[in-house]
Amino acid sequence: MKTVIYYFTGTGNSLAAARRIAGALGETELIPIASLANTPGPVTPDADRVGIVCPVYDCGVPVMVAEFARRLDLSGVGYTFAVVTMAGMGVSALHQLNGIVRERRAGGLDAAFAVGMPGNFPPLARPPEGERCDKILSKADKRLGEIAEAIGSGRPVSPGFAPLSGLVKALTYGPFVKGAHDAADVFSVSDACTGCGTCARVCPAGNIDMVDGRPVWGRRCELCCACLHFCPTEAIQLHVMRGTEGRGRYRHPDLAVADMEAQRGE
Repeated sequence: MKTVIYYFTGTGNSLAAARRIAGALGETELIPIASLANTPGPVTPDADRVGIVCPVYDCGVPVMVAEFARRLDLSGVGYTFAVVTMAGMGVSALHQLNGIVRERRAGGLDAAFAVGMPGNFPPLARPPEGERCDKILSKADKRLGEIAEAIGSGRPVSPGFAPLSGLVKALTYGPFVKGAHDAADVFSVSDACTGCGTCARVCPAGNIDMVDGRPVWGRRCELCCACLHFCPTEAIQLHVMRGTEGRGRYRHPDLAVADMEAQRGE
């Protein structure tokens, strides 16, 4: 049985999750959502099972993922699923995806799952390090194995009851969506910048240009913070909440710059 998984990732958690599930299922194609962002019209997958794997942002899904999901024609697919990776709460993101899918497919998603992964938004909390991070990743790997088993058996799984997550989403997700693309206003780069261009290479939205050896953010940001976490000199800062200076960085240990470049399909 062929499976297609569409994924979006900023620091590698969701790509790692998609790879883990794909490895367990076999005969699975991983397709980055960012590679289809500029392709107009509906997306009709040729597969028996189709899933979306993405992170949780403000208890919802990234803007690019929501826009893609609205283009996804799942009417002829036998089994559909979604997996969200999150550091805290965020099951409401599964309800959001389920609602979007239901607009084009009767019954919506067949299965929806959430998996805890290391946090990667320094303005909110320092990313875990060392043994603490390893424990989170180990627990996630076990959970992903269970998720893959459920998908492989075609088991129906509801998103679950998440009133607190839904309340937080109602309060924060709207402002997030409204301001995400204009995040150029909240990023800065210090004199520690070496002009290496890594930030531009890893941006899934293609939102960063190098001008005179320094990054310039456009108006297509997804606030995935890949630029922040991949900068080898931590020259990039995000000025929201507590800010990011001295607050640590994170990317999944299996994620490489080449993985992020491949996500854009370039």
